[in-house]
Amino acid sequence: MNLEKFHTLGEELYTKLHLPTYPVSITYIKNESEIPEQAMRPSAVGQKMALCQAFTNARSWGMHTAMTEEDNFCVPSSAMHKWIDVTDEEFVESQVRQGWHINREAEMNRIGVFNHLFAGKDGQARLQTMKSRIGFVASPLHQALLMPDTVLVFGNGVHMTHLVQALCFDYTVPVFSGFEGFGESCAKGGLLPFVTGQPQLVLPGMGDRAFAGITPDELAMGIPASLFPSMMGHLFKSGGFMNIGMPFKTMMPSGMTESITPGFGYLRERANKRKEAKG
Repeated sequence: MNLEKFHTLGEELYTKLHLPTYPVSITYIKNESEIPEQAMRPSAVGQKMALCQAFTNARSWGMHTAMTEEDNFCVPSSAMHKWIDVTDEEFVESQVRQGWHINREAEMNRIGVFNHLFAGKDGQARLQTMKSRIGFVASPLHQALLMPDTVLVFGNGVHMTHLVQALCFDYTVPVFSGFEGFGESCAKGGLLPFVTGQPQLVLPGMGDRAFAGITPDELAMGIPASLFPSMMGHLFKSGGFMNIGMPFKTMMPSGMTESITPGFGYLRERANKRKEAKG
């Protein structure tokens, strides 16, 4: 699979699903020399952004944005990506001060769930992959400058239904996601599909909606780039002719009469009586 094919598939998905914004290509970089000249970097102009804002730049504005810890004001997400060196205790303390959960024990439970990804041989490999990266470049997929590691797609519930059905059509990589309403677009939308090879349904969280302009009805899907071509090959195939398609088809009720509501029935009765009287 070459970059031009990803461009074509990105345009195809945008068109066929009637998406409101472009699918996003996310490429995790090992050093700054990988950043293309066309990519905007906030720190180069004395600014900082959040990672979710870089996704908005790509999907809504068609921009290429490079992000490292120097560009990211959302420090917890830099810590989560292992771009900065902090201990688990320091991370937990930062979250306790935010007040996201009921107490320190809850925050410890939360980081424990995340840390299970690094257990065992496979987990250590994931951790080393994360530590070998210093940032990412986000682009609209149909114009991506680098080969994507993750494809992030925003849309409504119907869009997500189609993506889940396509990803699960051969049921080799089913979609399982946990939700917490925090850091979902950067962690589940980008990072976890990259390091685990598993797609993730994203419920945009507090920062996503506050900083990145994600609308109330938007969800997202993080898709490992390795699965994207096969997913596209399965789009709209679930259920055959019964697939809801796009624009989506709904069942049209049949066999209904005026008795469905009292008001309908009353007007039909009055109209029929007047018709009989005239007849």
